[in-house]
This record gives sequence, C-alpha cells and structure tokens, in this order.
Amino acid sequence: MDTTSSVPIPPDGGWGWVIVAAVALINMTNQSILSVFGLLFGSQLREMQQETFTAALITNLNSLALNFSGLFIGPAIKSFKPRNVAACGCLMVSFGLSLCSFATEGWHFIVGYSLFVGLGLGLIAPSTFVAINSYFTTKRGRAVGVSLAGAGLGQVFIPHVVRFFLDHYGFRVAILAMSVLSLVGLIGALLLKPLTPNGSTAAGKHNNRKHFTIIPSSAAGTNKNKVNSSDSVMEIKIGNNANEMQMDKQKSQEVALLSRENNDDNVYKQTTIRMEKTNHKDTALCSKVCQRLVEAMDLELLKDPIFWSIIIGMALVYTSTINFTMIFPSFLQDSVRYSTKTTATCMSIMAGADIICRLLLPCITDKLKIPYRVIFLLGTVGLLISRAALAESMDFVSIVVMSIFTGMTKSATVLNNNLTISGHVRPEKLPGGLGLNMIAKGVLVISVGQVLGWIRDFTNSYVLCLHAQNALLLFVICVWTPEMCYKYHKYLKEKRHLRLQSTATEDQQMPSSDDIEEGQQCLSSPKTTSRPNDC
Repeated sequence: MDTTSSVPIPPDGGWGWVIVAAVALINMTNQSILSVFGLLFGSQLREMQQETFTAALITNLNSLALNFSGLFIGPAIKSFKPRNVAACGCLMVSFGLSLCSFATEGWHFIVGYSLFVGLGLGLIAPSTFVAINSYFTTKRGRAVGVSLAGAGLGQVFIPHVVRFFLDHYGFRVAILAMSVLSLVGLIGALLLKPLTPNGSTAAGKHNNRKHFTIIPSSAAGTNKNKVNSSDSVMEIKIGNNANEMQMDKQKSQEVALLSRENNDDNVYKQTTIRMEKTNHKDTALCSKVCQRLVEAMDLELLKDPIFWSIIIGMALVYTSTINFTMIFPSFLQDSVRYSTKTTATCMSIMAGADIICRLLLPCITDKLKIPYRVIFLLGTVGLLISRAALAESMDFVSIVVMSIFTGMTKSATVLNNNLTISGHVRPEKLPGGLGLNMIAKGVLVISVGQVLGWIRDFTNSYVLCLHAQNALLLFVICVWTPEMCYKYHKYLKEKRHLRLQSTATEDQQMPSSDDIEEGQQCLSSPKTTSRPNDC
C-alpha cells in the first residue's frame, strides 16, 4: 500500500455519527427494497403465469450480481473512496427499478432487478460499512446497529407504501415510486466524508492507480526497439504502390536467404538466446500480474481454513434468509390465506422487532464483550427455532409471536455479518475480506438457492420449503459449534498454562521461609569481627 506514514486515528464518534445517520438513510431507501420483492413483484409475476422457480431465479440472480461485485469492490473502495462507490450504487438501483416498470416478460426483470439493482446494492453494502469502520473502534457494534436500523425502519413502512401504490395506481407506478425513493440515498452518500489525520486531505492518500494497473508499466516497453539494424535478418519497406512493395519484398527475401547461408550459426545462437530471454521475461510478467491480483483482492486470506469456514457458513445463512424473505409473503397469502393488508402487517411487525434489536443488541454485546461470531451463531440457532415454529403456525397470534422472534434473531445475523469478517482479518485486508465473503454468497445463492426454489415447485408446499431452509441453518450450527468449542477450550488451556508459568516465576523470585528466618537471626544477633560475612 502506498500510503504516508501518518495514519488516521478513528475518533470513535464525532463526524462518525453523521456517517452513521447517512448510512441509515441509504439503507432505508435502498437495502429495504429487497424485503418487499414478493409483495411488489408477486402479483405481476402471477399475471405473467410465472412460477416460483422464476421468482427464485430473479432473486438468486440479484444476489449473484450483488455478491459477485465483490470481485472488484475491494480495489474500487481503495481507489475511488466509499462516497463515490455508494453514490454509484444508488444510481444503479434507481435505474434498475425504472427498467422494471416497463417489463412485459420475465427476463426483463432479470435485466432490471437482478443485474442493475443487484450490482447497485453490491456497491452500497461494503462501501458504507468501510466508511463506518474507519470512524469507530470500541463503539463499532453500536454504530453498525444504528446504521442497519435504517434498513429495518424501511422494512416497517415501505411495505405499506408499496401496498398503497399497488392498490391505487398499479404495479408500474409503484415500482417507479420505489425508483425515485432510492435516489434519496444520494444525500447520504454525499455525507460519507473520508477520515484523514488532522483534517488533512493529502495525508494517508491511497495510490489509486496501483490496483488497476495489473500489467506493470515497465513491461509495456519490453518489446519495443528489440531488434537493431545490425541484428535484422530482413527489412520490409512499404512503397507508394504495389510494384514497389513487391520489389522490396523480393529484395528482402534475397537478403534474408544470403544472410542465412553465410551466418547460419551466428543467427541460430542469437535467436536462441533472444527466445530464452523472452520466455524468461514472459514468465516474470505473468508472476507480476498474478501477484498484483493477489494483492488487489487480498487472496492470501484464502490460505486460512477458519476464514473459509466463516464465509461459507455465513453464505449458507444468507441464502436461507434471502429465500425466506422471498416466500414469506406468499406463505402468508397462499398457505395461511391472509389478505394483502394482513400480510403487510405481519411483515411490518417482523421488521419492527428487527429494528428494535438492531438498536439494543449492540449495546448489550459491546458491554459484555461477546465475540461477533458467537452472536452470529446464537442468532442462527434462534432463526432455526423461530422459522420451524412459524412453518407450523396457522393462527394469527402464533404467527405474530413467531414473526417477532424471527425479526429479533435475524438482527443478530445481519448485524454481525460484516463484523465477523472485521473481527477476523486485519483492517488493511477488510475490503478484500468483504469481497471474498460476497463472492461466496453469490456462488451459494445461485446454486443452493435455486434448489430451494425447485423444492417449492416440486412439492407445491411452502412449509417443506421453510424446513429445507432450516436444514441449511442446522448444517452451519453443526459445523461451527465443535470448531468454536475447540478454540475456546484451547484458549482456556493456554490461559491456564500462562497462569502456571507466571506463578512459577513469582515463586522463584520470592525468598523461601528458611532464608527469611536466617536473615532475621542475622539482623538480631550482635556483629562480630571473626565472622563478618556470615549474613
């Protein structure tokens, strides 16, 4: 990294709280759009006679585009600053939604919602987190909780806004209203001021060109002027007409033939040496390109097996959550036979519980200093229990209670998703770690997510689809729990060993009881000249 020696010190507050409010505004007007996909697009897809498989394909391709933006999100944040990346994301979300208003076939939604909205949200999420992470240290959990509460607040009132437009103006006006609403996030993006030491904008400036200059500049001129006039075997001139070109070509061939006959050995040696040098330089160039890619995307993180376990486990939980968000409105309308108003009410209740826990949970966990990954695991256990009970509930009171519990436990996983990555990797590797985590989500969403959609269509049951989602959560719990218990046991063992070592060192430094008694006798006995050195 080409940075100066002056490193910005996070103020753990100050303008950082303005950053938090700005990110909350961005999340409220953009990230919350994901939660109303079923409510917004469900009726239109049914009119087009599209099945759940098509809806799953649209949402999974959206998640694929969202997460595969991690391929370039790390270098983009380092080079263009989080403010510019977030603003670009808001524009892409608005443009994608406006395209969906003109859709007449299923693949139109894939272009507008899956591609543009997905890429836009993929730019917003990590850039806003990096902006907050640079301003906070001990209060990071609370800051992230407040910022994500904006998305929860959007999930409370946006379903009712969507329902109002759908009931009074129809699908096209409703989705255009969402497109205009997403542009409000540009106001928050403009407030994402980068942190600089002592207010200086020059200090700590990153070398913007390093991550995008994949081929080193020194290699650009390696093949220029390689052949001198003395080393030339033949020379081809371009004349003004075809006759001159033909004559020059014949002359050059004659010269080449004579030179090969007279200097065959010399030419062979020179060309052989030249080819060996060229091959060596090509190999060096390839190694430099690979090294640049590894540095730009922080691929050395993949050497850590714990990092693999983290990103795959969180990707499976994310896939289950995305699929649940898609089918939950349809589950209430088709399986439980609720109206659109009652469905929106249940979704708002779940979002309300989510937003309250996003505000309160970080205060508790930061006070108790519980690791982020442990909270994520506990939230996964809670999601497994609540969704399993929700799948078997049919009365309104039970569904409301389980919706509240699902919203509470969902907040634990959403809050600690990026925080788990930030707690495991070094700060300078955080953009790359977030990008790799997004790539893992994209791969599993398009593969495992489509299987979940196929299960719903094959069985024609939302209940079985919910239980299939819970199977993913159970798998993560079974893999993470032994690993984390082993690490905790190893930590206690090392701590006990260090305590024993420190106790042994103190015992060696402290005098024994016999030495103390002998010293006291020496001090109490009269001094004699015959034994001056006894004590």
